[in-house]
Amino acid sequence: MTTIDETAPVIVRLSTVIDAPLERVWALHTGIGDWPVWNTDIDQARLDGPLAEGSSFTWRTHGLDITSTVHELVPGARIVWGGPAHGIDGVHVWTFERAGDRVLVRTEESWSGAPVEAAADQLGAALRTSLEDWLTCLKNRSERRS
Repeated sequence: MTTIDETAPVIVRLSTVIDAPLERVWALHTGIGDWPVWNTDIDQARLDGPLAEGSSFTWRTHGLDITSTVHELVPGARIVWGGPAHGIDGVHVWTFERAGDRVLVRTEESWSGAPVEAAADQLGAALRTSLEDWLTCLKNRSERRS
């Protein structure tokens, strides 16, 4: 099982409960090409080919172009991606767990590399805000009744 880098200077762990079926939440989250439709922080996202371990996708957030590689995929339960971007090595783990009629979504991400070591507090705060926003957007879109 792939995990975050527990020795990284920046680690953020968050969770939320979403009042929607697991299948809907999972489909939204793993529909990478549609991220810009519901996630206000993502300007572009593209997955070439099927979503699978080893596949890569490109996306733009906060003015940064990022290429991420899927390290682990357990449909309906867990997705892990990561890679280097602008000197930062990131590992991002998402888990999805049924909680009755709702879904518990957990996210944890680690950042390491020279830029992070130089500004860990600032980058840690930025990552926390970004992940809070991502969870809020995922929750809001998943809970829409349309």
